[in-house]
Amino acid sequence: MMGTVYQAVPGFEDHLEHELGTWQEQWGPLYYADQHNAPVFWQQNSWLEPFRLEFDSISQAVSALRGIQRNWAPPSMPLAPVLHTQFRRAALIESQLPPISRKPRPFPWQIPDAGIGAWTLLDAHTLIASPRCSSPFPAGVIEFEEDKIGPPSRAYLKLWEALVRCGKWPQPGQKCLDAGASPGGWTWALARLGAEVTAVDRAPLEDRILAMPGVTAFRHDAFTLTPEDLGPTDWVFSDVICYPPRLYEWIQKWLASGLCKNFVCTIKMQGEPDYETTQAFAEIPGSAVTHLYHNKHELTWVKVTEE
Repeated sequence: MMGTVYQAVPGFEDHLEHELGTWQEQWGPLYYADQHNAPVFWQQNSWLEPFRLEFDSISQAVSALRGIQRNWAPPSMPLAPVLHTQFRRAALIESQLPPISRKPRPFPWQIPDAGIGAWTLLDAHTLIASPRCSSPFPAGVIEFEEDKIGPPSRAYLKLWEALVRCGKWPQPGQKCLDAGASPGGWTWALARLGAEVTAVDRAPLEDRILAMPGVTAFRHDAFTLTPEDLGPTDWVFSDVICYPPRLYEWIQKWLASGLCKNFVCTIKMQGEPDYETTQAFAEIPGSAVTHLYHNKHELTWVKVTEE
């Protein structure tokens, strides 16, 4: 197998199918394309070095996988109906592989250097697997130890995931701009890191978020403010609900100004996905566009500089 296996985002299989155009095989949410070179964004995990293995026994399958590397995880979602008949057999294989923790993680959390491969059964004596995947998390899934009291919404989870993925987050005293901040989920997460947060939105922050140390807020359309209006900033964050081209235009102003080098922005889709603007974001040097596990009908664009 010389191509890639793409694990679709649940509920957005049609988006992945649009990006692929054609594919050679499909097993439930897994799509195999042998010669697809264009970027694919609507996927939860890509299997980058897939192979097919025929085996006679459980021990043979386990031995083959362990002979390649330690860490393996099967997809956590149901596959094609025929695979349900192999549930017990797959469980036996998984039980004999080194355990992979799926427990909720604290934030901040540093991703281990060792990657996690993916595998699944196609029938009783055939599996497909890949030692290298696009996601550093088992089957593309990351759960955090949630705070049920502090944040005003669960939006902070996608911010945590984005920062963990890039291995960098704001440090105490760094200046952060949070565009589209209301009701304050991202501002809450940034202030907890000790950052100085300027929160901008036409709607207000919750009072308890506004009262957090280091938080300043004002009511405004963030996109009508220029980088020069706001001045040098260590991080620019945006979770604004808007059409993607408007976000892209605003980000281009920041990139041209040189006043910030670290960005995390949600590209929210209004109706049909905007594939053209998504591609434009992906082509910005040193950046990446990803569908995070905690994203919904949206993607996340990240660009950070090395220390």
